[in-house]
Amino acid sequence: MFKKILIANRGEIACRVIKTAKKMGIATVAVYSEADKDARHVEIADEAVLLGPAPSRESYLAADRIIAAAQATGAEAIHPGYGFLSENEDFARRVEEEGLVFIGPKHASIAAMGDKIASKKLAQAAQVNTIPGWNEAIETPEAAMQIARDIGYPVMIKASAGGGGKGLRVAFNDKEAFEGYTSCRNEARNSFGDDRVFIEKFVEEPRHIEIQVLGDAQGHVVYLHERECSIQRRHQKVIEEAPSPFISDATRQAMGAQAVALARAVNYQSAGTVEFVVGKDQSFYFLEMNTRLQVEHPVTECITGLDLVEWMIRVAAGEPLPYTQAQIPRQGWAIECRINAEDPFRGFLPSTGRLVTYRPPAATMEAAAPMPPNGGVRVDTGVVEGGEIPMFYDSMIAKLIVHGRDRLDAIAKMREALNGFVIHGISSNIPFQAALLAHPKFVAGDFNTGFIAEHYGQGFSAADVPHDDPLFLVALAAFVRRKARERAAGISGQLAGHGVKTLPDLVVVVLGADGEHRHHAVHIDEFDPVSGKADVVIEDRHFAIQSASRLGETLMAGTCNGRPFTAQIERAGAKNPLAMRVAHNGTRIETLVLLPRAAELLKLMPHKAPPDLSRFLLSPMPGLLVELVVQPGQKVLAGERLAVIEAMKMENILTATQDGTVGELLAKKGESLAVDQPILSFE
Repeated sequence: MFKKILIANRGEIACRVIKTAKKMGIATVAVYSEADKDARHVEIADEAVLLGPAPSRESYLAADRIIAAAQATGAEAIHPGYGFLSENEDFARRVEEEGLVFIGPKHASIAAMGDKIASKKLAQAAQVNTIPGWNEAIETPEAAMQIARDIGYPVMIKASAGGGGKGLRVAFNDKEAFEGYTSCRNEARNSFGDDRVFIEKFVEEPRHIEIQVLGDAQGHVVYLHERECSIQRRHQKVIEEAPSPFISDATRQAMGAQAVALARAVNYQSAGTVEFVVGKDQSFYFLEMNTRLQVEHPVTECITGLDLVEWMIRVAAGEPLPYTQAQIPRQGWAIECRINAEDPFRGFLPSTGRLVTYRPPAATMEAAAPMPPNGGVRVDTGVVEGGEIPMFYDSMIAKLIVHGRDRLDAIAKMREALNGFVIHGISSNIPFQAALLAHPKFVAGDFNTGFIAEHYGQGFSAADVPHDDPLFLVALAAFVRRKARERAAGISGQLAGHGVKTLPDLVVVVLGADGEHRHHAVHIDEFDPVSGKADVVIEDRHFAIQSASRLGETLMAGTCNGRPFTAQIERAGAKNPLAMRVAHNGTRIETLVLLPRAAELLKLMPHKAPPDLSRFLLSPMPGLLVELVVQPGQKVLAGERLAVIEAMKMENILTATQDGTVGELLAKKGESLAVDQPILSFE
C-alpha cells in the first residue's frame, strides 16, 4: 500500500479523497492555485504545493508542475479526482512513465473510453446498445448542419473530450446546429484542449441512468447498481439518486451486464461509470463512459456501504476485489443535491464572492466512514465559512447527501436538510432544489431529462415554490416578533408609562416587490417565555409553536402543532432593516410585524418604483468580459449577440432584447465585471 499520495484536484473532491487516505493511514499532498491558497483542501492535507496562478491552464491543468510536485514530496501515486486531468490519457501515461501510479484506469482504457467517438465504436464492437449518430470529428459548422439534417432533428452536438455539461448543445434546427457547433468547439478548446465535435440523435423524453463499475488488475469487474441522474439543467446534473425509481430489475441486470462487458473490453481497472440514455419503454443506449470517479458517487456508497475512493486506491496498489456480483448489497435509498453558487431567481447565473455564513445541516453520515443503520445526512464540501467562491472554477459549494429506508423517507430527509442549510454572502440554488423535491411529478418518480425545461422553461421565480401552508410562515414571523417584544419588555430602567408592552394583537405584513402587500391579523395567546411556547391564531387557525431557538440565530428549530420543523429567520438587510425574512421548504417571504395602528399607516405609504435601466446592458453575473462584438452607433436587432461573459468555466452570451442602436461602450474586453455593472448603453 502507498505511504503517500498526491491529489491533483481542488475543492470538495480533494477533501473527499483526503478523508479516505487518512482512514487508510496514507499521507496526503494537496496542490493549489494562488486563488486557492486558503482553501480547505490545502488546510487538511499533510503537505501542500503551489502550482501557479488562478487560471486552470496555469495550475490544475499544468501536468508538468503536478508531476514535479509529486516527485518533490515523495508521493508514490496521484489521484486525479474528477474534472481537470482526470480523464487525460497523456497525463495518466506520463504519471506511469515517471514511475508513479495513477489512481484510476490505465491510460489505454482512458484513451479508448475517454474519447466519445472511439468509445462508441468500441461499444458497438462489444455488442453494447448505441444510438445513431455521426462518429467522426466534424470540421465546419456547415458540415454540422448537413449531418444534423441527415440524422434528423433534434440532435446533440458534443465535444469528444467534453464532460460536466461543457461542450454540449441540443439543436432543434439549422441555426441552433450552427451556433451550437461553434460554442461547443470554443468551450471544449478552453476547458479540455481538444475541440473535436461529433453529433448524435437526441432521444426525446429520455432518462439518464448510469451504472457504476469497479474493476481490478486481475480482470474481475462488478457493477454497483445504477444511479438516476435525469434531473438536469443545461445538461448538468442537479439531483441524483440511487437506485432509479424507473427501471425494472430485469433492465437493471441487462444494463449492468453491458456495462461490465464494456469495462472488460478495455481491461478497465478502477472505478468508472457507464452512462446510458433510457427510453420510456426501458430500451437503453450507451451514451459514454466516464473513466473516473463521478460527482454523484456518494449515493452509490450509501446504498452499497462501499468506499469507492478506497477501492480505487486498493486496485491501483494491485489488490484484487474481494466481491462477487452477488455480494454487492443494495440497501435503502440515497439522494444527492448539488449545492451550487448560482442565483436561481436570476436565471441561475453564477454567484461568486465570500461565504459570509456557511452552516450546513448537522451530519450523521461521513465520507470514508461506516454507514449508520438508519441512514442520515452527509455533507461533502471543500469550503469553509469566510472562504471565497472564485470565478475561475466550477460553481459547486457542497454536495448534500441523504440516505433513507425508501425513496419517500429520503425525500423527507433531504427537504429537512435543505431547510437547515444556511448560506449568506452569495446566492445558492437551495430554493430551486427545495422546489424540485416538492414537485408532485418528482415525488411520484415521473420525470425525464426534460423535466426542468418543461416545468421551469420560463425561468424560476418565487411563485414556483408554493408552500403547502403559507400561513405557517406568517405564524413564525409573528412568534419571533412576540418573543423579541417579550425580551424587550423585560429590560430594566424603562420610563414609567412608556415601556414596551407585549400586546397580543399584531399584523404580519407580507411584502410584495410591486408594492402589493398582504396583511394578516394575528392574535397570540398563552405565550410562555420560559418554554418558548405560544398559540398563534390566524384566520381562526391555531399554530401551537414551541421553540427554544435564541433570538438572532438564523436557524430556528421547534415544533408546530406537535410536528417538528426547521426554518430560517433573519433580518432582511440594509434595504429594509425592519423587515424579517422567513424561509422554509424553499419558500421565502419578507415581512413587517407591526401593531395594528402602524399597519394601517403603512397602507397609506406610496410605492416607490425601481429605476428604469432598460437602456443599459447590465452584466447579469460576476465574470470576465471575453468578447464585445458591437461598436457605438451600430444598429442591432432583437436576439443579436452583444457580448460574451465567461464565469465558472461556462460561456454566457448576452443578446439584445429588442431592436436598437448602441450608444456608449462602458466596459472593455478582458475586464472583470461585477453583477449589474453596465457594459454598454443604447441610444
